[in-house]
Amino acid sequence: MDWYNSSYTGTVKTAISIPDPLFHAAERAAKRQKVSRSRFYARAVESYLKSQQGKATKEALDALYATEPSELDPGQTAAAYRLLSKEKW
Repeated sequence: MDWYNSSYTGTVKTAISIPDPLFHAAERAAKRQKVSRSRFYARAVESYLKSQQGKATKEALDALYATEPSELDPGQTAAAYRLLSKEKW
């Protein structure tokens, strides 16, 4: 069937298994926020993925800086000291 569009709604239904206490806490939170259960879980997954993206970026930067020297150039350090030592703090 070439004409059949399997994702005409733009969303995918899925089933997950979570512990009862977590489910009930999520139900209460969704009601407090006045959003559907689907919307609540979609927001939670979106938030989690964003936090993981930030974590992956940090890990990549940590890996990069672990292989690169972090010492300041001695000439730049001396110049900065000369300039900053004249400032009144």
